[in-house]
Formats: sequence, structure tokens, C-alpha cells
Amino acid sequence: MRATPCLSRGFLGRSIDELKRLSNIALKLEGIKGPSGPYELHSFRSPQSLDTCKVLSDVDIGGFSTANLDWIPSQSSSDRVPPSQSATGYARFHGTISTQLPKDRPDIKRSGYAAWRTQDQQSTLFGRSLWNIDPYAYLALRVKSDGRSYLVNVQTESVVPTDLHQHRLFSKRPGEWETILIKWNDFVRTNHGFVVEPQTEILRQKVRTIGVGLTDRVPGPYELCIERIWATNDLGEASGVDEFVFREGELKNKQGQKITWGDK
Repeated sequence: MRATPCLSRGFLGRSIDELKRLSNIALKLEGIKGPSGPYELHSFRSPQSLDTCKVLSDVDIGGFSTANLDWIPSQSSSDRVPPSQSATGYARFHGTISTQLPKDRPDIKRSGYAAWRTQDQQSTLFGRSLWNIDPYAYLALRVKSDGRSYLVNVQTESVVPTDLHQHRLFSKRPGEWETILIKWNDFVRTNHGFVVEPQTEILRQKVRTIGVGLTDRVPGPYELCIERIWATNDLGEASGVDEFVFREGELKNKQGQKITWGDK
């Protein structure tokens, strides 16, 4: 007698993990008192963390940008990513942006992007495993940036599957490790690189994927290192909270006006 696919070890393992997570929430009464700590969305502390990520670039439409996501072990003192004492590694997102258009694709008018994101989460006995970040005010990322204009991309179980919620990833100390916090309410709903009207908030109970992209169309190399991504209510986790600054980004609305971001 053959086992059905739904009873595979992977499916049962995911179901058990989800049961543990739901039970932990119930035992700690987090639904009433609120979360007792941060909620990790993705960690790159082990090499296996890359297995659940997907790399994208304009190569998919005939472009020439490159995108790579490599795992780097934390061995030397310069690679350490404090204060995460349990960290054993991180991911390096790197490549080259090219705005060259494919000669055999006259329908392609624009290129020059690269990105990575987590894979769609798989099903469990309790349905599709989705992140519920509703109890949290901030998204936190532990990164080391080269200072380029990266965008954080969040995808939910939206009515429109191609919708993304995006926000600029503001680095205050390029070349150094830092923790960056972004308010969930500050993300902007977009579709194919344009702001969607009317705006709607993130479907906070059903977050599917999260990732980072580079669409500034500035030719040349790029590099962004990421240790982990999590949801939190602790504003004190941010590195170097400075005065509130507004900056112009590359996202545009339907009128062609550039979106202005707040860097806190």
C-alpha cells in the first residue's frame, strides 16, 4: 500500500511545526496580551536557508543583469554580525545591473533589475503556511549594504497576485552591519513597478513572501549582505536612529510623480 503525497515527511513536518507555533501562541495568551518577543520570518544562519529562496533578474525577459545569492560563513572578526551571537553565516546578494536591451525583443522597453525573495510557503494540515505579522509594528532586517537604492518587497494573499508592497531599504552606515526597521504601515502597494490607487494596507494576517530587489537601473556591480529578517515591536533594535528624513525614490505613480519615502 503506497502512502499518499499529503502524508509525506515534509508535509507532516510542516504541519507539526505549525501546530507547535499555534500552540505556543495559545499557551502564552499572545492573542490577548500581544506577542512576547520578535517573530523571525527568515534567517540565513545556515547554508540550507538558501533552499527556500528564489533569485530573479531581467534575464527572464532577455536582459543582461546578473543576480546571485550565496551563503557566507561567519569566520573572521570582520564577518561577525553582532549582536546576533548565535549567527553562523549570512547571505550575500550580489551581481551586476545592466540596462542593455535585448536586440531580438522590440517589445522590451526597459530592463535593469535584480531581486531575491523567499519561496511560496507550502501547505500544512492547517492550510497554507502564511506569516501573521498583525501583532507587530515593524519589519526588521539585519544587513550590510553598499548604499544602493534597494527595495524591500512583501507579497500577500492579495486578490491581485502581482501586487507587491514595497519600501526603500535605507542604509545609514553603508559597508557596516546594521539593523534597519520599517513600519509595516509605511509600505506602498505597487504593481509592475507603479504605485496602485487606491492604496490598501498590507494583508497582515496573510504574508506569503518577503525579499529585496534593486530597480534603480544604475549600471554596475551591487552587493547586499543579509543575516536575518523578523517582525518586532521593539524600536530599540534599530541601529542609529536619527532625525526623520524624506528621500525621493524611483517608484512612480500613474501621473509619473516619484514617491517620497520617510527613512524611519
